Amino acid sequence: MKLAEALSQRSELQTRIAQLKERMKNNSKVQEGDKPAEDFEALSAELDTCMEQFEDLIFRINVTNFQTIVEGESLTRLMARKDALNKRIDVMRAVLSHVTESEPRFSRSEIKDVRIIDVAGYRKKMDEASAVLRRLDLTIQSINWTVDLVE
Repeated sequence: MKLAEALSQRSELQTRIAQLKERMKNNSKVQEGDKPAEDFEALSAELDTCMEQFEDLIFRINVTNFQTIVEGESLTRLMARKDALNKRIDVMRAVLSHVTESEPRFSRSEIKDVRIIDVAGYRKKMDEASAVLRRLDLTIQSINWTVDLVE
Protein backbone atom coordinates (compact mmCIF):
# COMPACT_ATOMS: atom_id res chain seq x y z
CA MET A 1 0.00 0.00 0.00
CA LYS A 2 1.28 3.47 -0.84
CA LEU A 3 1.57 6.13 1.83
CA ALA A 4 -1.12 8.23 0.13
CA GLU A 5 -3.56 5.31 0.36
CA ALA A 6 -2.79 4.94 4.06
CA LEU A 7 -3.44 8.65 4.58
CA SER A 8 -6.79 8.25 2.85
CA GLN A 9 -7.64 5.26 5.04
CA ARG A 10 -6.68 7.28 8.12
CA SER A 11 -9.09 10.01 7.05
CA GLU A 12 -11.86 7.45 6.50
CA LEU A 13 -11.21 5.95 9.95
CA GLN A 14 -11.35 9.39 11.55
CA THR A 15 -14.73 9.97 9.91
CA ARG A 16 -15.96 6.55 10.99
CA ILE A 17 -14.80 7.13 14.58
CA ALA A 18 -16.59 10.49 14.67
CA GLN A 19 -19.78 8.83 13.41
CA LEU A 20 -19.51 6.09 16.02
CA LYS A 21 -19.01 8.70 18.71
CA GLU A 22 -22.28 10.40 17.76
CA ARG A 23 -24.14 7.11 17.49
CA MET A 24 -22.82 6.02 20.89
CA LYS A 25 -23.86 9.33 22.44
CA ASN A 26 -27.32 9.04 20.87
CA ASN A 27 -27.76 5.50 22.21
CA SER A 28 -26.20 5.92 25.65
CA LYS A 29 -29.40 7.11 27.29
CA VAL A 30 -33.09 6.97 26.52
CA GLN A 31 -36.30 7.92 28.22
CA GLU A 32 -37.35 5.54 30.93
CA GLY A 33 -39.16 2.57 29.40
CA ASP A 34 -37.72 3.08 25.90
CA LYS A 35 -35.01 1.05 24.18
CA PRO A 36 -32.08 2.57 22.29
CA ALA A 37 -32.21 2.42 18.49
CA GLU A 38 -28.85 0.61 18.39
CA ASP A 39 -26.98 -1.76 20.69
CA PHE A 40 -24.47 0.34 22.62
CA GLU A 41 -22.16 -2.63 23.25
CA ALA A 42 -22.01 -3.46 19.53
CA LEU A 43 -21.16 0.17 18.75
CA SER A 44 -18.52 0.11 21.47
CA ALA A 45 -16.98 -3.06 20.01
CA GLU A 46 -16.95 -1.49 16.54
CA LEU A 47 -15.22 1.58 18.01
CA ASP A 48 -12.58 -0.65 19.61
CA THR A 49 -11.87 -2.29 16.24
CA CYS A 50 -11.64 1.08 14.49
CA MET A 51 -9.35 2.46 17.18
CA GLU A 52 -6.98 -0.52 16.88
CA GLN A 53 -6.83 -0.03 13.10
CA PHE A 54 -6.35 3.72 13.57
CA GLU A 55 -3.49 3.27 16.06
CA ASP A 56 -1.71 0.76 13.81
CA LEU A 57 -2.14 2.93 10.74
CA ILE A 58 -0.84 6.06 12.49
CA PHE A 59 2.18 4.15 13.76
CA ARG A 60 2.98 2.80 10.29
CA ILE A 61 2.51 6.23 8.70
CA ASN A 62 4.80 7.85 11.27
CA VAL A 63 7.51 5.19 10.83
CA THR A 64 7.26 5.54 7.06
CA ASN A 65 7.50 9.33 7.27
CA PHE A 66 10.56 9.11 9.51
CA GLN A 67 12.33 6.49 7.38
CA THR A 68 11.64 8.17 4.04
CA ILE A 69 14.60 10.39 3.18
CA VAL A 70 14.34 13.03 0.44
CA GLU A 71 17.37 15.13 -0.42
CA GLY A 72 18.95 14.31 2.95
CA GLU A 73 15.86 15.07 5.02
CA SER A 74 13.12 12.84 6.39
CA LEU A 75 9.56 13.24 5.25
CA THR A 76 8.76 14.01 8.89
CA ARG A 77 11.11 17.03 8.71
CA LEU A 78 9.50 18.21 5.45
CA MET A 79 6.05 17.97 7.02
CA ALA A 80 7.21 19.91 10.06
CA ARG A 81 8.62 22.58 7.74
CA LYS A 82 5.29 22.69 5.90
CA ASP A 83 3.36 23.12 9.18
CA ALA A 84 5.71 25.90 10.33
CA LEU A 85 5.46 27.64 6.95
CA ASN A 86 1.67 27.44 7.12
CA LYS A 87 1.77 29.11 10.55
CA ARG A 88 4.15 31.81 9.31
CA ILE A 89 1.91 32.59 6.34
CA ASP A 90 -1.11 32.69 8.64
CA VAL A 91 0.64 35.27 10.85
CA MET A 92 1.70 37.31 7.82
CA ARG A 93 -1.84 37.25 6.43
CA ALA A 94 -3.25 38.41 9.78
CA VAL A 95 -0.72 41.28 9.99
CA LEU A 96 -1.50 42.39 6.45
CA SER A 97 -5.21 42.23 7.12
CA HIS A 98 -4.77 44.30 10.27
CA VAL A 99 -2.63 47.04 8.73
CA THR A 100 -4.71 47.38 5.57
CA GLU A 101 -8.12 47.69 7.17
CA SER A 102 -9.38 51.22 7.09
CA GLU A 103 -10.03 53.05 10.33
CA PRO A 104 -12.78 55.64 10.25
CA ARG A 105 -11.92 59.08 11.55
CA PHE A 106 -14.70 61.46 12.38
CA SER A 107 -12.66 64.62 12.67
CA ARG A 108 -9.18 65.85 11.79
CA SER A 109 -8.29 66.18 15.46
CA GLU A 110 -8.48 62.44 16.08
CA ILE A 111 -5.25 60.51 16.38
CA LYS A 112 -4.33 58.82 13.15
CA ASP A 113 -2.68 55.39 13.05
CA VAL A 114 0.20 55.00 10.63
CA ARG A 115 1.68 51.85 9.15
CA ILE A 116 5.20 51.02 10.16
CA ILE A 117 5.68 48.29 7.58
CA ASP A 118 5.99 48.37 3.82
CA VAL A 119 2.73 46.64 2.88
CA ALA A 120 3.75 45.88 -0.70
CA GLY A 121 7.10 44.50 0.41
CA TYR A 122 5.55 42.43 3.17
CA ARG A 123 2.88 41.11 0.78
CA LYS A 124 5.65 40.13 -1.65
CA LYS A 125 7.41 38.30 1.18
CA MET A 126 4.18 36.47 2.00
CA ASP A 127 3.67 35.56 -1.66
CA GLU A 128 7.21 34.16 -1.81
CA ALA A 129 6.58 32.09 1.33
CA SER A 130 3.32 30.86 -0.21
CA ALA A 131 5.17 29.77 -3.35
CA VAL A 132 7.70 27.84 -1.24
CA LEU A 133 4.81 26.22 0.61
CA ARG A 134 3.13 25.16 -2.64
CA ARG A 135 6.36 23.60 -3.94
CA LEU A 136 6.93 21.82 -0.64
CA ASP A 137 3.36 20.54 -0.61
CA LEU A 138 3.74 19.20 -4.15
CA THR A 139 6.95 17.44 -3.14
CA ILE A 140 5.27 15.83 -0.15
CA GLN A 141 2.24 14.79 -2.22
CA SER A 142 4.40 13.20 -4.90
CA ILE A 143 6.37 11.30 -2.25
CA ASN A 144 3.11 10.05 -0.74
CA TRP A 145 2.20 8.40 -4.04
CA THR A 146 5.58 6.75 -4.58
CA VAL A 147 6.54 5.47 -1.10
CA ASP A 148 5.30 2.15 0.22
CA LEU A 149 3.87 2.09 3.73
CA VAL A 150 6.04 0.26 6.27
CA GLU A 151 4.53 -3.10 7.22
